[in-house]
Amino acid sequence: MTNLKQLAQSLGLSITTVSRALDGYTDVSAATRDRVREAAEKTGYRPNASARRLRKQRAELVAVTLPSDAGHIAPPHFLDILSGCAEHLAASGLNLVIAPVPRGESELEICRRFVDGRRVDAMLLVRTKRKDERVEFLQSRGIPFVTNGRTESLVPHPFIDGDGFAGFRAATTRFHAAGHRRIGLIAGPQDYYFAHVRRMGWKAAMDEAGLETDLYAEGVPTEQGGYLATFELLARSARPTALVCTTDEMAIGALRALREVDAGDTISVVGHDDLPTGAFTSPSLSTMRIASRNLGASFASLLLRAIGGELAEELQELHPIEFVDRDSHCRPLKVP
Repeated sequence: MTNLKQLAQSLGLSITTVSRALDGYTDVSAATRDRVREAAEKTGYRPNASARRLRKQRAELVAVTLPSDAGHIAPPHFLDILSGCAEHLAASGLNLVIAPVPRGESELEICRRFVDGRRVDAMLLVRTKRKDERVEFLQSRGIPFVTNGRTESLVPHPFIDGDGFAGFRAATTRFHAAGHRRIGLIAGPQDYYFAHVRRMGWKAAMDEAGLETDLYAEGVPTEQGGYLATFELLARSARPTALVCTTDEMAIGALRALREVDAGDTISVVGHDDLPTGAFTSPSLSTMRIASRNLGASFASLLLRAIGGELAEELQELHPIEFVDRDSHCRPLKVP
């Protein structure tokens, strides 16, 4: 038996066109609908029942929940992606709606409200946790979804992510090659997958170099969180000479803390996300980013394919990380 992707390739049509032809949409010509149905019959293709049921309901909405907790959503980062995603979904007749999560409610409750109320055709999830109850819930309901980030779920699910492990390993190795031996990590909450895997990349590089991994401090992924975590490391008997920060917000907080201490201008810093504000800090923030220029379109494409019934294993993208070198990662090293 073939799947939707194979059927579309055999016909020389897009997955979206084949999916809409099978569902009888009139924006696909009658000749194309007949051709697709005939090919499906010959190959034994059977649409995913849950995805087809959702399409027939024609809610024409895709929802993304945004938590209200400080630091978990950075507008310049996530909202740019969602804007691009919304534009591409609209071309397929779907509207992206942003659902802020009120304080006192969980994202899971919002997901359940949308799904069980049959208000959406699919969902996008951001800032995944290592054990993410939202993913488990959507899988149990059979609703199409794509996550921004991976999880430790044993059941495959569609995702787009950056290779944070490789990125933080490389950033730490670069500091080591530049002569640093006390390289600290300003980490985010370890229940979030992105924060955990970035920590593991830092730790791998430190272990490979034979360096201690005691220069580690955790905080909320905000400027304030980075500021406080940096002071925690600066209070150690042996201060770090370089800091790898889980997010740009935390790195900006670290730079502020370093301006308030003696010899803080000798401690190098690198962040992650390439937020626009990083180019205007003092010094300008060196950072990392996912090496993809149109993540919004990628999210939309994966989601449409998920709605079309493609297997989750075929809907997983892990993008490399690239460096954006400015000034903060190469400050003059002071060796005691």
